Amino acid sequence: MARASNGEMPLVEHLRELRRRVVVSVVAVSVAFVPAWGHYAEIFAFLKLPLDGILSDSVQLQLSNITDPFTLQIQVCLVAAIIATSPIWLFQLWRFITPGLHKNERKWAYFFLGTASPLAFLGAATAYWTLPVSLKLLIGFTPESVTNLIAVDKYFEFVFRMILVFAVGFLSPLFFVLLNFAGILAAATIRSWWRILIMVVLVFAAVATPTGDPLTMTLVASPILVLMVLAWAVAAVNDWRRRKSGDIDDYEPSL
Repeated sequence: MARASNGEMPLVEHLRELRRRVVVSVVAVSVAFVPAWGHYAEIFAFLKLPLDGILSDSVQLQLSNITDPFTLQIQVCLVAAIIATSPIWLFQLWRFITPGLHKNERKWAYFFLGTASPLAFLGAATAYWTLPVSLKLLIGFTPESVTNLIAVDKYFEFVFRMILVFAVGFLSPLFFVLLNFAGILAAATIRSWWRILIMVVLVFAAVATPTGDPLTMTLVASPILVLMVLAWAVAAVNDWRRRKSGDIDDYEPSL
């Protein structure tokens, strides 16, 4: 692939690179969709488990249209395939964002892959673990004389959105660490942004959560803020290491 001497690519090459990365990601998701379809019953039971302890005569799941079961199966299997192939498309995303990495910097792409996937799965697992708390709280507001008929598609929309929000939130601090390791972002800069970062995380939690209630917002924002602090700590240690080893001349953060 042709690149300028400074590692930059023309617009046409960027578009070709984007197309190639998208095709690889789509093929990976499509391949994973097949076994997900075959194990739909197990996946459905797993996703419904947080709600099982709350279902009763007054709280029930329901489907209202003839085509809803088929549409639901497609949606569930597609999301399962996307989650299962996250290491692949996350790697494609990172390589598209950083196409001009020099040979000695490409190790950060593999570091990203090895770190991003566990963080994304950790975020998804945290969302799944907190679901019973959020569901019990929200459904608990149902009056005693009212039957809460929960549409299955709305329930899974809530679950998938929570998983996505937590996964993205857990990944965000990783980008700060990678930018620091690549010599673009200094730990001191991250520290100077602490007020802005807290505000951004809180706004993200408020906008991204399906309900916007204080408990769900806190459950989303708290682990992300902790990871932000850890990201700053890692960046600070890396800056200290560079200064001690005398690499500071080669490390000039641009942010």
